[in-house]
Amino acid sequence: MLKFYYNPLSPNARRVWLTLLEKNLTFETVLLKLDGDQFKPEFLEINPFHHIPVLEDNGLRLVESLAIMDYLEAKYPTPALLPTSPEALAKVRMVQLLTANELFSPVIQLICQKEDSPQFKLAKRKLDRVLKFLSDLLGNSPYFASDQLTLGDIVAVAAISLLPKLEINLTDYPNMDQWFKRLMQREPWQKTDMSAEDFEEFKRRIKVLVKLRARELIGGNKTK
Repeated sequence: MLKFYYNPLSPNARRVWLTLLEKNLTFETVLLKLDGDQFKPEFLEINPFHHIPVLEDNGLRLVESLAIMDYLEAKYPTPALLPTSPEALAKVRMVQLLTANELFSPVIQLICQKEDSPQFKLAKRKLDRVLKFLSDLLGNSPYFASDQLTLGDIVAVAAISLLPKLEINLTDYPNMDQWFKRLMQREPWQKTDMSAEDFEEFKRRIKVLVKLRARELIGGNKTK
């Protein structure tokens, strides 16, 4: 049986969680509390990078959410979550990479910076640029690859679902707003959505991680 290591606070884990649910797969969940579970020797044997999600399947160990999603799509192709046409497939990949490389960064800045700071305002401008691009890409289609729900939609919404919790609505991007509402009506999306309490804990942990990362960078520069 598939074994899924996760925590509901992790957007990357949510991507895989949604994929498992949308494919109606049977799987065992292993909840990691992220307050030390990820550094325990038994988990480090599974993933020495101490990250989630991890998926195990009959001795096969997979890390990195996008790789796990591709594996699930290849092994369990029904229902299909990737299109077959080159154009639609390129759109899906573009959405996935834009979310990872361009969208998460400003969201993190909005969590960590004060609203009147230059960094916060810069993050909002960058977020607006990304959302406008995604809005143009979506066009009048219900999903990013026309009528078919795809892995691109799953990756994008795992990040975009954080925005309403930050009191940033999507009304300036009407087609994206309808897309988001359409997805959130699906049972798997409601089941995996962060509670208000979980989101507060998510923000706290993000702020701690950003501070730790900044200290590591400063320490590294001092040793050069």
